[in-house]
Parts: sequence; C-alpha cells; structure tokens
Amino acid sequence: MKTVVIGLLGVQLDQPRKSRDRWNHWRPSVAVCQQDDLIVDRFDLLVERRYSKLAEQVIGDITTVSPETRVQRHDISLNDPWDFEEVYATLHGFCRQYPFEPEHERYLVHITTGTHVAQICLFLLTESRHFPARLLQSSPPTTQRQSRRNSPKSVERHSVGTYQIVDLDLSRYDDLAKRFKQEHDEAASILKSGIKTRDPAFNAMIDRIERVSLATKAPILMTGPTGAGKTRLAKRIYELKRNRRQVDGPFVEVNCATIRGDQAMSTLFGHIKGAFTGANQARAGLLKTADTGMLFLDEIGELGMDEQAMLLRAIEDKTFMPVGSDRPTCSDFQLIAGSNRDLLADVAGGKFREDLLSRINLWTFRLPGLAERRSDIDPNIDFELHQYAVSSGDKVTFNQDARKAFLRFATDPSTKWKANFRDLNAAITRMATLSDNGRITKKLVSEEIVRLRAGWTSSNPNDLSAPLLTECLDDVAIEQIDRFDQAQLSEVIHVCRKHKSLSAAGRELFQASRLLKTRPNDADRLRKYLARFGLQWEDVQQSS
Repeated sequence: MKTVVIGLLGVQLDQPRKSRDRWNHWRPSVAVCQQDDLIVDRFDLLVERRYSKLAEQVIGDITTVSPETRVQRHDISLNDPWDFEEVYATLHGFCRQYPFEPEHERYLVHITTGTHVAQICLFLLTESRHFPARLLQSSPPTTQRQSRRNSPKSVERHSVGTYQIVDLDLSRYDDLAKRFKQEHDEAASILKSGIKTRDPAFNAMIDRIERVSLATKAPILMTGPTGAGKTRLAKRIYELKRNRRQVDGPFVEVNCATIRGDQAMSTLFGHIKGAFTGANQARAGLLKTADTGMLFLDEIGELGMDEQAMLLRAIEDKTFMPVGSDRPTCSDFQLIAGSNRDLLADVAGGKFREDLLSRINLWTFRLPGLAERRSDIDPNIDFELHQYAVSSGDKVTFNQDARKAFLRFATDPSTKWKANFRDLNAAITRMATLSDNGRITKKLVSEEIVRLRAGWTSSNPNDLSAPLLTECLDDVAIEQIDRFDQAQLSEVIHVCRKHKSLSAAGRELFQASRLLKTRPNDADRLRKYLARFGLQWEDVQQSS
C-alpha cells in the first residue's frame, strides 16, 4: 500500500532565510520526505499561486532528497488565508474532488505548515472523515548546527527533525477513552446530583440531556408531574454548562404561576421609570438579568398570551420591549421551560401559542414521577439524608429494620407518592428531625407511613383504606392481605368504629344476609371475620 502525504506549502517554514542556507535549516515539507522510517510515495502539495517560485524550489528539493517521492502540485486560491470560512470552503472543495483510493493508498494529512486557520480546517476535515486519513505532525530538531557544505548530501540527520502520526479514531486510545468516559460520568453525576440512579430509562434520558445540553443553546422543555425534579435538573444543566465554559451569566428562575398581568410583563421584560403608577425606578427584568446565562421558566403554560408573544420574539430575535419603552433591549440567554400541563391540549384550547410551543419543544424531556422510578428510591433516601446533614449539621441514619420497613412501603406499587420527590424529602426530613441520637427507628417509620397515607387520602375522602389499615395492622400484615380484602376489611373497620358493640356493628354489616337466617349471630360472625386478619374487637376500638 502506497503512502500519500497531503499538505500545504509552508510560506514561512518551507522558505529559508537565504537560498544557499536551505540545506542547513529545518523545512517541514522537505523533512517529512527525509525520514528513514517513513517512505513517502507521493506528496500532494497544495500551493497558493502567488508562491509558485517557492513551490518549484521545494518540489525540486524533495525530488533531490527523496527520488522515490512523486510530488503532485495542486494550485489553490486564497484571498485571505486567515479567513476561516474561505479556507474551510477551499479545502473542503479540494477533498470533495480528490480521487481517494483507501484500498490501495494510506493518507497522511500534514498539519505543520499553513496558517493556524488552515491547520484547524485540515484537522476538522480529517476528523469528519472528509479526508480518510491520519494526521501527520512534524517537529523541528532541538538544535541546528551549521553544515560544512551547502549541499543536500551534507545535510546532517539532526536537521531532519521528528514526526508523529495521530489517528483520530479515539476508540483506539484506551487512555483517552477512559478520560472521555470519566468526563461523561462526571457530567451525568452533575445532572443526577451525584445520585447513583438505577432506573434504565431515567439514566438513558440523562445521557441524552447531557449530549443536548453541551451541544446546543436551543430551548429545552421539561415536562412531568409537580415535584418530579424539573427545577433541580434545570440548575444542574446550568452547572454543567458553566463548568464547560458555555455560559458565564447567572441562573435565573421564576414560577410563571406566581405572576399575572402587568406584573408578569414587568417581572419578565422589565419596565422604564414612569411606565405605570408606582414605577418609580426602571427595572431590568429577568430576561435581561439572564443575559449570557440561563433562564428557567417553570410552569410556562401559566403565562398569558401577551407574555407568550413577547417571549417568542425574545427567543427568536434576542430582543424585547420593556414595558413603557420604545427601544428594544437585547439579551442572549438559553431558555429551559418546565410544565406539568399538557401544552398540546392548551394549544388546541387556545390557551397556549402554537408558534411558541413549536419553538420551545425542539428538545422535550418528560421527567417521570417518583412512583415511576421506584428502583431509585433507595439511593434517593441516602441523598435526602445527606442533604439533611448538610443543612442541619446532624448526621442521621436508619436502623436496619427501620430502613427495610420504609423501603418496603416506599417501593410498594400501592404507595402513591402524590407530590413525588417533595413527599420523599418531607418524610426523610420529619423522621430525621424526630430521631434520637441520630437513628431513625421502626416506630418513627410507622408513624411517618400513617402520616403520608393520611395526607394522600385527605384529598380523596372516598379512599379510606390506607389510614384505617395502618392504624390497626403493621406493614408486614398489610402486605399479606390481597388488595380486594384490604378494601373489604377497611370498610368493616369503618363500620365498627361507628358502633359501641359487636352486635350493633354486625347488624349493619350483615343487614342483607342476616334476614335469611332464623337465628342470626351477627356478633359471632364479625368476631370470626376480624380473627381472619389477627384482629379483635378491642384492637379496632383502641385505634379509634
């Protein structure tokens, strides 16, 4: 397989200060063809037409020192060799027309000569495989001694310099691959607040968010139920981009549900002095505050139609009009929007602008609720305990049986987690605060489970099963009862608490079937029913 070098004529490096001294100075294009262990079969030399005389000299010298090398000259035109767009377009056009034969030839792109702009363009075109090649980097010798005779035969080997071939297939470089993986893991850890999440779907979404966040400044829309962690994730995206020097402005957040009407306009877009009654001073507005930074608009679906129109212009044109002003204000920010509403339904109902939704949902990610990520509850418990320790200064842990009991409850499919991670945070905070000597006991866990279930039930008065059962039975006993029997037992307990005796409760519970019996014993039937679940009448009454 033949070796082909593609490179630019070095206007400065390939040209010696004096013609007679050219054999005593390192010239990259000539030196590449003098390496003992690199046989160059063909050198495709790209030459700006105005340097034809220098090109002829370099070509002649290559032929002298390496007769086996055939130099093929390619003339190019550059008005400004420092104009990135022009240089890239010229080199791109060259490689598009070049008759590559990778089955028969191996290609090396020499990136030592040419302007820095040209070197960058050659690198990019090689990395993108427009040049199916590896990079060739040559270096001058550490010292240069004057040769006694000015001829190519007397060139000392130290004037040839060295070279290095770089393969941009980074998968071949174990150390680099490890470093990139480490950076990826660090980025994912930032987005997950350092929590070692286990849910495969969530981890895949975080990986995608990382790629999108670092690759674009386009708006990002995060949907999902309240408490799913949209605000926290938005802050983490900002932290990730700031660490990579992609933003240097502040992180600005606002819950759009808390602002209405003129207040919304002024809060978001600012106002000038005297714009309305009470506007004694000018106000920049949050969009201006977020300039060169990130703006997080949570519950964006709560914005009015006028604010939506202004926001659309601010996203597209980077300009907007403060209230009362006739001069536009500029602000270059990245937008992250959050919503727990169905914005498509709002568009259909005329509550949300279709053009704004089209602009902000280029990248949309739905954050699942806690009930959809039960495998991540365990590591999130550790995270919440750590957060409590940071805020309070007290380290708190679970007793072993207490943690098992809480995890059993937390991961049970019937556990609602209506407020998602806010519920979990509140539960851990309450138990940690009430713990003695930094230990959460099973008793505290049982009390917290009753509290959580009662709170979830209070919003649905027809759902009486959870608190009634937990007040009479422990979690292990409840788990051994079928859901159907749980509902039935809960209703029995509910009726029992309305009466002072077994007989009275039995008469209500067995009102239909007791008519079919000549000698009904309602108290005995009720006693036996409760006994099936290890309960006695006193157990039910004591909890009332």
